[in-house]
Amino acid sequence: MNAILRVFALLTIFVACLGLFGLITFTTERRFKEIGIRKTLGSSVPQIVGLLSKYFLKLIAISLLIAFPLGNYTMNNWLQDFEYRIDISWWVFVLAGVATVLIVFIPISFRSIKAAMMDPVKSLKSE
Repeated sequence: MNAILRVFALLTIFVACLGLFGLITFTTERRFKEIGIRKTLGSSVPQIVGLLSKYFLKLIAISLLIAFPLGNYTMNNWLQDFEYRIDISWWVFVLAGVATVLIVFIPISFRSIKAAMMDPVKSLKSE
């Protein structure tokens, strides 16, 4: 049972990362001209990466602010029914939050750096 749950949990994380990568690709392609204009006006690669990642990191922060109290409440209620009760430490939520931010930031930075390194003439030439 434990092995099956681990496989499905990893599969769920993989599918979520694919969806996230698709969303990041879509957002980057939609803002392709904006990135070209910003690059022409002198923006550096870290500034463009920060611009694109700020939006997604805000969404992650909002989701973590909703999920942590809800998860803590739900898990404490569920654990009340066991004879040998344990308390969930705060570091578990911090570790989950850091892992989530890292999982999200890696594809964001990969795609953003790729978009920022492209020639701005290529994006501005199409009009």
